[in-house]
Amino acid sequence: MRSQSLRGTSLNSRSLATDEGIVFSERKQVMYLCGACQTTTTMTFAADAENPDSWTCASCGEVATLAEPGAAGRLATAAEDDKVARTPFDMLLERRSREELEVILQERLQYLRARRGQEKLGA
Repeated sequence: MRSQSLRGTSLNSRSLATDEGIVFSERKQVMYLCGACQTTTTMTFAADAENPDSWTCASCGEVATLAEPGAAGRLATAAEDDKVARTPFDMLLERRSREELEVILQERLQYLRARRGQEKLGA
């Protein structure tokens, strides 16, 4: 075989096969609810496949059980009601009190002003 016969062809870089004529099988999504962390896991199976009664939770590794049909809406609504958006400031307040934060802020401002050579203006 001559080396010139492969010229212009990039071996192993891409497939020459196309997606034409491929028919995917029907699919269904099945929800599993973890009793330990209350996380829902959605798995996709073939439509004619039998649903397993349990699945391993992706979050905590415990056993999640098969959720009943129609539970998706109830679980999503419950999760939205329970979850409150926490800002970075809220998380900071969990670690420190406002008095501690005020002291840290004043120390940092004093350091930055001294570094820039500026004095505090006004009261």
